[in-house]
Formats: sequence, structure tokens, C-alpha cells
Amino acid sequence: MARLTRAESQARTRELLLATARRLFLRDGYHATTMEKVAEAAGFSKGAVYSNFSTKDELCHAVIEAVRAEHVQRIFEAFRGEGSGEERLAAFTAWSERTIGDPGWTLLEAEFAIHAARRDPALRDRVARGGRAWSGALRLLLEEEARRRDLTLPLPAAELADALLGLGIGLGLRRAVDPTLPATALPSLVRLLLDLSDRHERK
Repeated sequence: MARLTRAESQARTRELLLATARRLFLRDGYHATTMEKVAEAAGFSKGAVYSNFSTKDELCHAVIEAVRAEHVQRIFEAFRGEGSGEERLAAFTAWSERTIGDPGWTLLEAEFAIHAARRDPALRDRVARGGRAWSGALRLLLEEEARRRDLTLPLPAAELADALLGLGIGLGLRRAVDPTLPATALPSLVRLLLDLSDRHERK
């Protein structure tokens, strides 16, 4: 078996550290997870962790960004399917039930956001940019769905996206505490907005 190049070895080490950190952060939260624990669980020295991620904030932010990217991809897959509008909404509803309020991800996002807001402006800005990216993805999906249905949205897509994101965050926090709550509010609101747009177009 061919030996890995230095670059390949470094990339593999980084991937393993990210995977390990993801497991620990989602299980134990931001504050309970230390760089030392990540190093030990991954089977590396603490120096190996710091050579890839200079701070715990950087490592946690990388984990959160990776999780977000996966969820954004799944939402895009749900909304960009080739089925009917009802089938796309059904796929989005299924994603909502599986994802909104997931305790590990939801509580980590909240804990890290509070930490960032209190720590320093630069970290706070990085977290804020992530939120704007989420909102931007929702805006694109709303615009695309309106185009596919030949509708005019009742409000600018950017405003609707911010409102939906806020609802999703609030509902997620509530479901993390009370898993019996349904996640249907978010897809139901999307349906209502599309129905209102449709009725307006028919007048």
C-alpha cells in the first residue's frame, strides 16, 4: 500500500479531528468539550489539534459550518425535487420533523452563539455571517419555488427568509426542550405564504 504524502496525511488528520470534535461537541456541548478531550478521543497529541485549529472557537465554528452545510444541502434537495409542489413541501416537512429541535445541533448552535456574542466582535461577526448565509439560502429557495409556481411572494423574499429562519430557530429551541412539539409550524407557514401568493395572482 502506497504511503500517504505529507499533504494527504495532514488532510486525513484534519478530517479525523473534525469528525471527533463533531461527535464531542454535539454530545457534550461547547463548554464541556476541550481541545485536550478532542485530542485524546482522536488519538492525537494536543499539539496536533492546535496545528490544525488554533483555538477551540475555530474548531467549533468549523464543526457548526459543516453541519449547517449538510442541512442546507438537504433542504435544497427537498425543494429542488422534480415532483409536484405538494411533494416538495412534503419532503420539506419530513426534513423539519427530523431536524428542527435536534438536541445536539440546536443546543450547540445556541451555546456557541451566546459565547460568541459575549466574547469578541470578530467571533460574533463570523457567527452572524453564518446566519446570513442560512437566510440567503432560504431566500433563494423561496424565489425559486415562486418562479416554479409563477407566483409573486407577498413580501420580499429576503424578509420572508429572515422570518422563517427566526421561526425555525425559536421552534428548534422549544423542541430541544419539549420533543413532543410538532415541527409542522415552519412548513405550514411556507404553505400559507405560497397559498396567499396564489390567491393574489388569481384576483
